[in-house]
Amino acid sequence: MNKLLYLLLALVFFCAWNNPDDHKKKFVDVAGIDSLIKPGDNFFRFVNGRWYDTAKIANDQSGVGSYSFLNIPQKQLLQNILDSVSKTKNVMGSIGQKVGDFYASGMDIATINNRGYQPIKPILTRIDAINNTPSLIEFVSTELKTGNHSVLSFGISPDNKNSGINIAHVYQTGIGLPDRDYYFKTDSSTLHIQQAYKKYINTLFQLTGNTPATAAKNAEIVYSIEKQIAASHKNNVELRDINANYHKTAITSITKIQPNLNWTTILANLGAKTDSVDMAQTAYYDKLNVLVKSIALNDWKIYLKASTLENYAETLSKPFVDASFGFNKVLSGQATQKSRRQIMTENVDNFLGQALGQLYVKRYFNEDAKKRVLVLVNNLQKSFENRINHLDWMSDSTKQKAKEKLYAITKKIGYPDKWQNYDKVQINRTKYFENVLALNQNDYQFQLAKLNKPVDKTEWGTTPSTVTAYYNPSFNEVVFPAGILQFPYFDFAADDAINYGGIGMVIGHEMTHAFDDQGAQFDKDGNVKNWWTKEDYQKFREKTKQIVNLYSSFTVLDTVHIKGALTLGENTADNGGVAIAYDAFKMTEQGKGSDKIDGFTPDQRFFLSVARIWRVKTRDAFLRTYVNTNPHSPAMWRVNGPLMNFGPFYKAFNVQPGDKNYKSEDQRIKIW
Repeated sequence: MNKLLYLLLALVFFCAWNNPDDHKKKFVDVAGIDSLIKPGDNFFRFVNGRWYDTAKIANDQSGVGSYSFLNIPQKQLLQNILDSVSKTKNVMGSIGQKVGDFYASGMDIATINNRGYQPIKPILTRIDAINNTPSLIEFVSTELKTGNHSVLSFGISPDNKNSGINIAHVYQTGIGLPDRDYYFKTDSSTLHIQQAYKKYINTLFQLTGNTPATAAKNAEIVYSIEKQIAASHKNNVELRDINANYHKTAITSITKIQPNLNWTTILANLGAKTDSVDMAQTAYYDKLNVLVKSIALNDWKIYLKASTLENYAETLSKPFVDASFGFNKVLSGQATQKSRRQIMTENVDNFLGQALGQLYVKRYFNEDAKKRVLVLVNNLQKSFENRINHLDWMSDSTKQKAKEKLYAITKKIGYPDKWQNYDKVQINRTKYFENVLALNQNDYQFQLAKLNKPVDKTEWGTTPSTVTAYYNPSFNEVVFPAGILQFPYFDFAADDAINYGGIGMVIGHEMTHAFDDQGAQFDKDGNVKNWWTKEDYQKFREKTKQIVNLYSSFTVLDTVHIKGALTLGENTADNGGVAIAYDAFKMTEQGKGSDKIDGFTPDQRFFLSVARIWRVKTRDAFLRTYVNTNPHSPAMWRVNGPLMNFGPFYKAFNVQPGDKNYKSEDQRIKIW
């Protein structure tokens, strides 16, 4: 997509936000509706079919449309800020200076290319100096503090069993492919990815001076080690089991169980003063304890060099960036690289997100949107309470606990009340690599400072400009950043049907996460604690199994099906979100009436809006990776799946037996 088109898209969204009258007639894309498709056969295609068949995915993207791909024009707004602030003389130490100079350092590709891989030579030299297992462990734990991850993944977050306190957690890691199954599947698509990954590692070694023969040998050594590591990993479905991935253990205990890892030394190197840690996936560290001795030290050094090169490839000169893209395009199907401006905009958002977020909110956010959306959130809470009251499968005692949790949910809208502080990090306009290390180290120290301290529940887990929303079970909160408070999700000029089918659906979705298969295990204070009767929880589990089976029957590509167990939480939230948003809409004046707009009833407009917010088209390669690794169903089934279970949709569009997505009333799944 060329720069002019990006700018035009950005202006469309900006004008839509600030001058809603300009597009008030376009909330329902009437011309885009494919009348040749029956709503009951495929509602996603009915609403989005003509757009889908003609939409072009830019060569430098893996998809186009709404949801996460709405971040493409969002990034143009951020680019506007960065282009401006990077050319302005800012006060040293100010937000503008840090954001502008970091962006400028990354845009100075001449300097970056001239440096080649010189910035990481000191790290490679330290790897060469490793002469025993203790020095191997020392390198791994020390490097983690500046963002160089290999076989150790360490973080600070709330204790699942005591959500008011932050504790240390360690997780499985150590592999370069998307998940453990990629090392063991033998279908042609996966074999192609395996070979592309080995080629990538081979290229990285050649770029650092190895002969082709040595580089090829090294790539095989690295892949072999990763495959042994992967064998100890839990798969993506197993990782969703809350209790099975929580093992708070005394350091004295794990030191005895895993003596080769020397956890006392690891934690000392990390600066983490604690007498216990949650070892989320114990099998991984048990295996690592064996592998650090059974695998030759020289092979480990080759592995660590590959891991370091992969970690920093996109921060180095063009040949490394090209090599990284060469592998990633096999996973995503993306044809060409993004422009340097796009890449650096994403990097600034990743590394200095709340600094850039302050500039974004000041320039683009309409404060009235925050108040309007809060009204919708409150209305959906009332709707959800009403649905809980009328559940026929839940006892009164569990209903009371559910409502207590519902009304304990914290609502965060727009942007944080308290911004993250970057005062301790210095940004040099001429040293991009060093800036990345400094920002990684700053973030690590920011996280480390939370260890064994009370949880600050004012913190946000995303940047304000991002088009997303989330529920955090440990905080029992729903979060709606400024980025999602725009068309097609929300607009001041839109009628209630459009807004309740848009942002209302999203709000309902996030609220339902508090009561999906994972969220339901957390109480109102964010602790993993049972609040169900045994009978009610069993009924709930039986209903979630129906969701798993339904979505597992959906075919995405060829013989590739949605992974119903992996996507259970999101599918539960989609089904609940539609129902809760619809009930809240029916409380409005428009929802109670029958006046048509553009030839559609209020109910029809609500469902048209639901389908419009998932207007997404992706490349097949991206979709294959997505289905294997992402807990969300692809866009089409985020529309068709919930609606085939929802009676009011049948009535609104006269869905009848014989329609492809018709289900009799006794087959329709209703949880919340």
